[in-house]
Amino acid sequence: MSATEFSQTGMSKLDLLLQEATTVESDAYQDARRQMAVCNACRYCEGYCAVFPAMAARREFEKADLTHLANLCHNCKGCFHACQYAPPHAFGINIPATFATVRQESYAEFAWPTGMGKLFDRNGTLLAAATTIFVTLALVLTVALRDPAVLFSAQTGTGAFFRIIPLWLINLLAGGSFGFAVIAMAMGAIRYWRGTGGMGGSFQPQPAVDAAVDVLTLRNLGGGGHGCNDFDDSFAQHRRWLHQAMFFGFMLCFAATSTGAVYHHVFGWHSPHAFLSLPVQFGTWGGVLLCIGTAGLLWVKTVTDPAPVARKLMGGEYALLGLLFLIGSTGLLLLAIRHTSAMGIMLALHFGLVLALFVVLPYSKMVHGIYRGIALLRNAREKRPA
Repeated sequence: MSATEFSQTGMSKLDLLLQEATTVESDAYQDARRQMAVCNACRYCEGYCAVFPAMAARREFEKADLTHLANLCHNCKGCFHACQYAPPHAFGINIPATFATVRQESYAEFAWPTGMGKLFDRNGTLLAAATTIFVTLALVLTVALRDPAVLFSAQTGTGAFFRIIPLWLINLLAGGSFGFAVIAMAMGAIRYWRGTGGMGGSFQPQPAVDAAVDVLTLRNLGGGGHGCNDFDDSFAQHRRWLHQAMFFGFMLCFAATSTGAVYHHVFGWHSPHAFLSLPVQFGTWGGVLLCIGTAGLLWVKTVTDPAPVARKLMGGEYALLGLLFLIGSTGLLLLAIRHTSAMGIMLALHFGLVLALFVVLPYSKMVHGIYRGIALLRNAREKRPA
């Protein structure tokens, strides 16, 4: 396309590339379109969750629509157990498994930089390898930069942690990897926004409030209000509660790191802090909730009905939940033994696990929170008249 044509269409090169990418459809997208056509004719599950009213508002299902609907789906599985056309019926309608595959493909398609989406193909291997590499790196650097006598002896008082791992190294590795993850996920969010058609129109505050409430309460993990079919065709709220524990635990851990940074750089209060201080309290309760949520979700995935599950995605999900559990548990152990000679090794182990998470954040299921938030915002806008 010539420069003149570019100016006439008003489209950026990125827009064109995304448009070209969205014209290529996988088997999962084609099957999702077929299943949505059946569901749109049947509409038995119309009140089950946010997906089906959004589906009913569409007569045709372009790739962008299917991507939006798949990310709007919270995988409550209620539609699968209610569907008269689910396997072994010849129609083989399995919305939870199909949309899970479409979601994973959307993560890969919109990943930044371009080409990094291939890391979603073997996500479990990626997470396991990153964890091994960065834990080893943290231990090796700690031993190389510090006298072993310091590493294996009790450290107390102001700056005890930084006698084990220098502050400059923590800032360099953790700050650099987290900064890259934020940029990569922001770029992925922009690509997803454009690839699914954007929002259109001017900003309206009420849909944003509605979407924020949906995100914070995880209302759609309650299915149509009765709960999810976590184990069989009976309804339960287990997964919603466990997701809330994991989500708020993760946010409290982030708050602990943020307040610790403010204490250090603004007030000059250096770690380790008193048990009743904000960083320690945020970290303690965050670690407890993170461990409860991840361990519980691992249990749910182990005992759930496998029929509506996309099994090829399970490796990456198990690996991510395991990594988050290890981060929470090693953080709590570090708090418990921070005045003993075991603190040095535990600090290096915890630091390596956190680094691994930061590096893989944009290429793991963690991105689903951003894409699902955008999908909920778009859904909230669609439900309100212009």
